[in-house]
Order: sequence, then C-alpha cells, then structure tokens
Amino acid sequence: MKYPDGQEVRLGDRVKMCPNDIGIVVASMDTDEYSAEEPKEQWGYLKEGVMIKFPTTGLVHYTEKYNETLELVSRAPQQDSQ
Repeated sequence: MKYPDGQEVRLGDRVKMCPNDIGIVVASMDTDEYSAEEPKEQWGYLKEGVMIKFPTTGLVHYTEKYNETLELVSRAPQQDSQ
C-alpha cells in the first residue's frame, strides 16, 4: 500500500486519516511485518493491506494499493540490524 506521494506504508508509521485522528501502522500484510501487539498469528489471514490503530476508531484494515485519505506524519525510528 502507498501514500498519495508514492511512498510505501511501513510498520510503525504515524499517519493522519483526518485532521484530529493520528494512528500508527501496527501490521503490514503486504510486507509481512507485524507489531508485538498485533501479531501475524492474529492478522496474517488477511493476506494483504495494512492495519492501522487510531485512538478514536480503533483498528482499521486498509486493502487498497493506493490510499488518498492517509497522510504520512512520521516514520518509525529505524532499528539497527547489527
């Protein structure tokens, strides 16, 4: 899944759905990445898209390949692979 500017949605991204609703990407079925809070065992059956946790609406599963309603606020800090 991609943002309107063409960047790929990644695990841990902070995203804005509407002016006062900022959520965090907690699972990406597209890249097979899942947070500890939302593990693959629970959501892997969805096969595609991303899961975003919003404070007002809770978990939302998006499946479109390109989403015009989501705006990237910030990327998650990168983990060292060493």
